[in-house]
Amino acid sequence: MSDERTYGEEEVAEIFRMAAEARNAGGGTSLAPVNGFTLAELQSIGGEVGLAPERVAEAAAAVDLRRGALRRSELGMPIAVGRTVDLPRAPTDREWEMLVADLRETFGAKGRTGSRGEVREWSNGNLNAFVEPTPTGYRLRLATTKSNGVALNRMGAASLMMALVTIVLLYVTGALAEEMLAPVMLSMMGGGALAWNALRLPGWAQQREEQMEVIAVRAAALLGAPPAPRLSGNGDPLLIPG
Repeated sequence: MSDERTYGEEEVAEIFRMAAEARNAGGGTSLAPVNGFTLAELQSIGGEVGLAPERVAEAAAAVDLRRGALRRSELGMPIAVGRTVDLPRAPTDREWEMLVADLRETFGAKGRTGSRGEVREWSNGNLNAFVEPTPTGYRLRLATTKSNGVALNRMGAASLMMALVTIVLLYVTGALAEEMLAPVMLSMMGGGALAWNALRLPGWAQQREEQMEVIAVRAAALLGAPPAPRLSGNGDPLLIPG
């Protein structure tokens, strides 16, 4: 049985939708075979409806990249997102600088760079990007955590718990009617904190995921080509003796 990557029905539809959007047209397909379609089969089908093979390949690559998306939630709200994409090789120094420039522009942050052995890192607070070796090559790993979202979630949950405990104690002592203001205030504080996070965290997570997808696609495209030759001072390629 061939080890060539196959695409299921939902992925097929997504690939053709994205490829069609690239040429300002709608499209998709369905009824994929049980084992899915290979990229060559998708390109053949796409050609029958006017989609260029390279557009289908680009869309398929984007679907593969999305499989590396990660999201961590707390209390049903996203608090951390990440993305991992395999790279065919390590970036050259120049390619790494290009990738760092792309990170700074996309996230609107200068950040700091560093390296440890084969690992290269760009970080800005809780936002991190790593290029690191793997058993099969290299990968770009992007990750960020909304630290104030985590703190607000825990403060909100703690306030609601304190309000509940206070109500129980006041009920037991028979002072609930006279001292109701305190648990009500605690409940409002806790509920407000959780409601604020529920409103803002999904949008934050979606924005970061979209930014990370852009970075992942560009990095894969940048390192998918052979490294550019080093240039001498007059712009000519350097000749390295064998």
